[in-house]
Amino acid sequence: MKWFKRLLIAFFSLSLLGVGAIAAAYFYVLPDLPDVNSLKTVQLQTPLRIYSSDGKLISQFGEKRRVPVEFEDVPQQLINAVLDTEDARFFEHKGIDPIGIIRAATILITTGKKSQGASTITQQVARGFFLSNEKTYIRKVKEIFLALKIEKALTKHEILTLYLNRSFLGNRAYGVGAAAQVYYGKNLNELLLPEMAMIAGLPQAPSAANPIRNPARAKARRNWVLSRMLEKNNITEAEYQEATNAPLTARYHGAEIDLYAPYISEMARDYMIQKYGEEAAYTNGYNVYTTISSDLQLMAQDALRDNVFAYDQRHGYRGPISQLWTETPLERTEIIEQLAQTPPMQGILPAAVMTVAEQQAKVMLADGTEITIEWPGLKWARKFITDKRQGLPPKLATDILSQGQQVYVRNNGSFWQLSQIPEVSSATVSLDPFDGAIRTLVGGFSFSKSQFNRVTQAKRQLGSNIKPFIYATALEQDWTLATLINNAPINKPDTRQGTAWRPKNSPDIYGGPTRLRVGLAQSINVMSVRALRHAGLTNAIDELVKFGFDAKDLPRNESLALGSPSVTPLQVATAFNVFANGGYLVEPYFIDHVTDSYDNVIEQASPTLACSSGLNEQSISEPSNDETSSDFFAAMNQELSAANSDTELVCNRQNGRYAKQVISEQTAFLITESLKSVIWGGGDWSKGTGWNGTAWRASKLLKRHDIAGKTGTTNESRDTWFSGFNPTLTSTFWVGFDDHGRQLGRASWMASGAPDQISGGEAGAKTAGPGWNDFMNKALKGTTEVSAEPPKGIVSVRIDLETGKLTRKTDHTTAFEYFVAGTEPKEYAIETQSSGETFIDSVAEDLFQ
Repeated sequence: MKWFKRLLIAFFSLSLLGVGAIAAAYFYVLPDLPDVNSLKTVQLQTPLRIYSSDGKLISQFGEKRRVPVEFEDVPQQLINAVLDTEDARFFEHKGIDPIGIIRAATILITTGKKSQGASTITQQVARGFFLSNEKTYIRKVKEIFLALKIEKALTKHEILTLYLNRSFLGNRAYGVGAAAQVYYGKNLNELLLPEMAMIAGLPQAPSAANPIRNPARAKARRNWVLSRMLEKNNITEAEYQEATNAPLTARYHGAEIDLYAPYISEMARDYMIQKYGEEAAYTNGYNVYTTISSDLQLMAQDALRDNVFAYDQRHGYRGPISQLWTETPLERTEIIEQLAQTPPMQGILPAAVMTVAEQQAKVMLADGTEITIEWPGLKWARKFITDKRQGLPPKLATDILSQGQQVYVRNNGSFWQLSQIPEVSSATVSLDPFDGAIRTLVGGFSFSKSQFNRVTQAKRQLGSNIKPFIYATALEQDWTLATLINNAPINKPDTRQGTAWRPKNSPDIYGGPTRLRVGLAQSINVMSVRALRHAGLTNAIDELVKFGFDAKDLPRNESLALGSPSVTPLQVATAFNVFANGGYLVEPYFIDHVTDSYDNVIEQASPTLACSSGLNEQSISEPSNDETSSDFFAAMNQELSAANSDTELVCNRQNGRYAKQVISEQTAFLITESLKSVIWGGGDWSKGTGWNGTAWRASKLLKRHDIAGKTGTTNESRDTWFSGFNPTLTSTFWVGFDDHGRQLGRASWMASGAPDQISGGEAGAKTAGPGWNDFMNKALKGTTEVSAEPPKGIVSVRIDLETGKLTRKTDHTTAFEYFVAGTEPKEYAIETQSSGETFIDSVAEDLFQ
């Protein structure tokens, strides 16, 4: 009995000592133990995502890929795989597994090695959120106490959900949701049993068992997980055999980008960093929904790219990238290796010239594919000499290429052709006229070539795009569309310039007294200068500021009338929007709303609205996810028509901010009508009185009368513009070189469907206009025209086209013209009974100065 008594005393003594040791350890680490209740509101680090207005993913920013999932969304077999592998008694223990601890202690005593096998999932959660991975005894003690506290604070499902979302699983994937996408490009509910087993085996060895980097070890780890599932009766023998024999299918899947629009995504990224800070922006799981329309954006990108290619080709071929060999061809593998060193860009691919025949050439691409380029893809390649000169048209492929050259090629949608990286730049932006939402934005030809956003950052001379604003200033005073302005050389110097400034027309032709509508439609320079003189320089600058231009960018001299200010394309589109919406300066914006990682809206745009009689903005809804641009615009057109039929309707959007009206609705209407003449011209061609506007090509392609626009070309063709709109969309295109001193030059090119070469200098209508035409043609396709309803206060009277006065005649020498009520002409033109000729009567003397 003595030995039993001693044994009992020893047992209780050791127990007390153990309890004391545990208590001492607890109180020792207690000050360092964090509050586990924070796990109830833990913010998992998830990336920043940028979306289009219709929910297409544009970009994703952040080092960690994570797709948070709820417990009920995780397939049961994946849960089984994780538990069978990591913690089979998870639902039985209280945070620590005594059996596992005894096993780990035995290994330590017998081998001297520390093992992590004793760590339950709860302990791993404790370590992952609060502790380091350092293998020390004190860390293990903290881990145990934290696990016990976590078990009291959270349910088993909550703990397991944190583990499934928190674990690092390789390739920047955190959590099973991200791993499913990274390795298999799937959602969790689409995973197969072998794929679940692969993911379940990753937490303990995300690098060593990575199926992409170490497929052999990954397969062995996967099969071990499957064996554990078989042992725990969670799969059958047949399922086990099938799964272990399944091949590895894992490969890297990047973020599933639905819409590549890097310039707008960079704007959104910068906005979020500026507002929320870099750490929060990249890790808090914000979702930014922009105002970009995905289908319109693709149309704009294609139109800009094709227009840049067209300019580049008509200026000639600048030659090969390099010479890979001259006499002895390289081996196939060597060619592929050389080509791989040149990255593709915007569909332009590096290629090696293998053989050259009479009017064709065979080339090899970087992936080893060989293609044949026929003569239609080669004949454009006249030799580039300067921006103003090109060589003679080639007759043979050998005039262009030789064997062993490294060149660029691209598929233009119809056939393969020789290509090159364009040196010219371009930008475009499109706005909603009524609230300023940016629907498209392309800041350059290639984001990989240059991240400089020319829409918002590049200030370029405006050229003739400024003229509608100059004429609007004159109309806001006392001129009309029928006012005669002398289209004659200006010999009176501008005293402000200090020199004898003599602006000229382009071409240098003068037609005498000409109506204002014609002067704007044909972009006659001297008439714009005279309009500025009539309005007054200070008044014109004040008016331009109302349109959204910065006063610091506006020179205080008469060059203003010809577009000497340097402004951004976004400023230009914003200003033209004033004409499109009836006179209101709406603020452009590109973020509609922002949500947090739980899809709660934390930021909602409150745009300025263009509200005028007859337009109920509340009735105009945003396009739904499954609507195309044509559907959206068609619906908008119908709603606008309905609104126009009821002049009592007004803007009444809840919490709406209303834009400032900067010009009268009547002036906006009159300028818009004149800008329609830029496209459609006027007169009667059958009677010999017809005339073209500078953008007549748009009428041939779009064939609709609800479009208005203006060309723009600066001195020596350094910048070219086309800006225009219809009632549902405003768009601006700019083309020029980033080098401000480089001219766009002259070119000879084969016009589509024309047998002869066409020569000429680059200008707004030829250089920027085709991009606008192409985009608007696609954007408005399938939509009905919106009829032009004159606002209140506008009257229409028949005038004599030569004098701008009233007439009783109804032939081709007359036409109806719009006027603000009270400004219509009161005098009739003097008409001879014998010849029907019309004489100018009472023309002001200063008209001809």
